[in-house]
Amino acid sequence: MRKMMRLVRLLSIPALVAAGAPGRPDALTAERLLATASQRIEQHRKGDFTIVVMDDGRRVPGAVVEVAQTDHEFLFGCNIFGLRPAQEAPLQQAYQERFAALFNYATLPFYWGSYESEQGKPRTEALKAMARWCEDHSIRPKGHPLVWHQAPPAWAPWDTSLLAATLRGRVRSIVSGFAGLVDTWDVINESTVSARANNPVGQWVKQVGDVQAAGEALSWAREANTLATLILNDFNVSQAYHKQIQGLIDAGRAPDAIGIQSHMHKGEWPIERVWQVCETYASFGRPLHFTETTVLSGRLKADDDWSRYRTDWLSTPEGERRQAEYVEKLYRVLFSHPAVAAITWWDLSDLGSWQGAPAGLLRKDMSPKPAYQRLLGMIKGEWWTQVRGRTDSGGKMTCRGFYGRYRVTATAADGRMVSRDVRLFKADAGQVTLRLPAS
Repeated sequence: MRKMMRLVRLLSIPALVAAGAPGRPDALTAERLLATASQRIEQHRKGDFTIVVMDDGRRVPGAVVEVAQTDHEFLFGCNIFGLRPAQEAPLQQAYQERFAALFNYATLPFYWGSYESEQGKPRTEALKAMARWCEDHSIRPKGHPLVWHQAPPAWAPWDTSLLAATLRGRVRSIVSGFAGLVDTWDVINESTVSARANNPVGQWVKQVGDVQAAGEALSWAREANTLATLILNDFNVSQAYHKQIQGLIDAGRAPDAIGIQSHMHKGEWPIERVWQVCETYASFGRPLHFTETTVLSGRLKADDDWSRYRTDWLSTPEGERRQAEYVEKLYRVLFSHPAVAAITWWDLSDLGSWQGAPAGLLRKDMSPKPAYQRLLGMIKGEWWTQVRGRTDSGGKMTCRGFYGRYRVTATAADGRMVSRDVRLFKADAGQVTLRLPAS
């Protein structure tokens, strides 16, 4: 598994976004982007592969072959902060069932202040229980965040040298301690603006600079697990972030993926802006992860303060309709862009959501909103491959499917059957051989 993740992390992106690639829209209008999305999805998210059925060294014509997708290579995710693996309450069980039905990627909370509120007593076992639940449900877990200026514990030292040493110990301990269970990390969060914070982490970033701080954090994580996928994460998709990424590349400390937050509490991004952000950051040749995506199903009054927690921010039928329509457009465009490798929703349910906003795909009672149903229909329906056919006279069957994992079953005319779990990833060869059991 870890070697596979390493292979995916090293997948080259630049050739995919070269100018003039088929399916690349000429005009950056929402209508054009959406009209050409299916063509790009067909080109970039699917591949051909051949199933060969063998019997004692001979190819078997006429065998019935069933190809059933079991997972996507693309990471469709959500934060999983509401998970309580040991609880059996109805709302918790519904939360778990809805999560596992839709997602293959989950963000776990490693905020310093809550993970280790008392020095030397981290919540290691609680987070490992969450990660194991993910593993049991074929969901890839990601840790978030290792370094962030907004969540230091009260005991964090103000001395910058001591603070750096403490952070280094935290990063190395967590990344090495969770290796093999959690191998994907948002390493440093929003560091382009960290120097504004009047706390130990903010002062450290202010002293060394955001490029140096991000580079050190990435290096600490890399030392702890050379096979991990390391992500730089920020909401500040401006020249400052662009400059930081280039500085990290120049210093030989580039992240494996570029994280882009897309919280839309004040209104949805125009689809043209979504595409332009993808194009801008794809130029660095790293996969793009939309790490924190928020689209609301209810709005405040224009003069209300969205930045503080509210209890009067409610989901509405009209808001849910609008949310579903935009979410479908957003996911189609992002899934169609060849540089995008992951989309993470923020939060699954309105219950306990950030800022009290109606940002969930589920209501507080865990019933699905239209946006949840729309995504389920795309991710596990429209973008899901199920094929049945027969091998030809040469004992082979060729089909085309979305990149991901499959269960392939072949049945000979005499009833003998063989099944095999395989993967069709972009970097893989496209042939699978099934060998029937001896008669």
